[in-house]
Amino acid sequence: MGNLEKLEAYFEEAHHFKEGILALRHLALKTSVTETVKWGSPVYTVDGKNVFWIARFKNHFGLGFFNGVFLKDPKKVLVNVQEGKTQAMRHWKFNSIEDIDEPVIVAYINEAIDNEIRGMRLTPYKKKNPSLNIPSLLKEALEENPKMKKAFTSLSPYKQRDYAEYISSAKQEKTKISRLEKIMPMITQGKGLNDKYRKG
Repeated sequence: MGNLEKLEAYFEEAHHFKEGILALRHLALKTSVTETVKWGSPVYTVDGKNVFWIARFKNHFGLGFFNGVFLKDPKKVLVNVQEGKTQAMRHWKFNSIEDIDEPVIVAYINEAIDNEIRGMRLTPYKKKNPSLNIPSLLKEALEENPKMKKAFTSLSPYKQRDYAEYISSAKQEKTKISRLEKIMPMITQGKGLNDKYRKG
């Protein structure tokens, strides 16, 4: 099935918000976007770059703006659905076709298009590494073996975390002990738990 067929199938499928998403589509196609299908939903692009999409759900339907964080949002309608996870995307939810205010929606869409043409992009921030929790069994072994402790502190944070999680993920104490015995020589040699699986 080609993109055109997928689009028509999406909009023609029986759904209690069918009329609503068709109305949004009508407004979308009044603007300078290209209509396509991605991730099973209608997506609207400019020069191949994603600008917004139309979606329907059980309790609402709506528009999603890929870089909605830059929209001025004078009506205060945009929400970040996954606060803390989603940085740039913003959603506009509608509960019925009566919620659709044509001039306002077209203005938001045109602003999103202009922002895309201007190349407005949010540089994703990287979360800081979570604090390292060393299980007591490993901590005690490191304290008792200065050479191993020195080697452990020289390892990169992710390698230290691999070892800590390897011990703490064991459910039984005897498993933790056997795992500790296995990794002690590896730590002393300055090796990471998964080095043999990593290239280079």
